[in-house]
Amino acid sequence: MNRIILQLFAVGFCFAIGQALQCYKCKIGLWNLCITSETTCEKGEQCFSGVGKAVSFMDIKMKGCLAEAECNKTKEVTFPTSSSNSTVYTMTKTCCTVDLCNAAPGLPGASGVSLAAATITALLVANFLV
Repeated sequence: MNRIILQLFAVGFCFAIGQALQCYKCKIGLWNLCITSETTCEKGEQCFSGVGKAVSFMDIKMKGCLAEAECNKTKEVTFPTSSSNSTVYTMTKTCCTVDLCNAAPGLPGASGVSLAAATITALLVANFLV
C-alpha cells in the first residue's frame, strides 16, 4: 500500500512541476545576438520569440513570457513626436507551450518528452525505494 501511495505522489509531483512553464528571456537582442536567461512564466502566459525590425533596417529579437491573448501577433511600437507618430520598431511574437521552447525565433520546441521522461524516472525511483 505504501508503494502505491509513493508512486502516486511521484507522478503528481512531476505534473505539479510541469505546470510552471520555463522560458528563455532576452529583453532585446540585435541581429543574431540575444543574451538569454531562464525565467518562469505566470499562469496564463506562454513562451514567446519575437523577431522584428527597428527603424526599418536593424534586426531585433526578444524572448520571454507573454499573455496568451498577445501571442502570434505583429505590433508596431511608435514614438510620438509633435507633428506625427513614427514607428520605432515592428515585432512579431510567436508563442509556444513547452519548457524552453523559445530557444530559436519562431520555432516551437520539442514535444512534452521531458515531462514524460521525468514521470517514468520518478516511477522507477519509487519502485527502488519501496
